[in-house]
Amino acid sequence: MIYWDLFLAFFIPNIIGYGGGPAIIPLIEAEVVGRYGWMTSQGFAETLALGNALPSPIATKMAGYVGYEVAGIGGAFVAVAATVVPSLLLMLGALGLLYRHRDSPRVKRMSQWVRPVIAMMMAWLTLGFFTESLAASGLLHTLIIGIVAAIALVRFNTHPAFVVIGALVYGGLFLG
Repeated sequence: MIYWDLFLAFFIPNIIGYGGGPAIIPLIEAEVVGRYGWMTSQGFAETLALGNALPSPIATKMAGYVGYEVAGIGGAFVAVAATVVPSLLLMLGALGLLYRHRDSPRVKRMSQWVRPVIAMMMAWLTLGFFTESLAASGLLHTLIIGIVAAIALVRFNTHPAFVVIGALVYGGLFLG
C-alpha cells in the first residue's frame, strides 16, 4: 500500500501541475507533509534547499529522496516514475496539438493566465517557509540569512548552491 500512496503523492501533483518543478513543489508539499505526514515542513524545506543546490530537475530529486526515505529503493523508483511518466505522456500527446496552434490567441492567453497562478503558489510556499523559519530560528536569524542570501544572489550573482551551503554553515554555527 505504501507504494500506491507514494505513486499517488507524486502522480497527482505532476498530472495537475503546470509549469515544471518549481510550480508543483507546493502541491508535492501538500501531499508529502499535509496528507501523508512523511516529512515535517522544516524537513521538506531543508530537502528542497538541498535539492535546489544540486543539478537536474528539482521534482525528480525530491521524488527520489522522499521515496527512498519512505520505502527504500523501490519507493524511490515508484516516486520518480510517478513524477516523470505523466509529464512525458502529456508532453508527447499535447506537443503536436500545441505546435499546430502555437500562433493562436487562445493558446497565448492560456499561457499568460497560468503565470500569475504559479507566482501565487510560489509566494504561498515562500510564506510557509518564512513562518517555519521564524518559529524555529527567530526573527533575527531569519532576517540575517534572508538578507545575506538576497544580496549574494542579486548583487554578487552567487550560485544558489553556495548560498545554500553558506546558510547551512551559518545554521550549524549559530543555531546548532
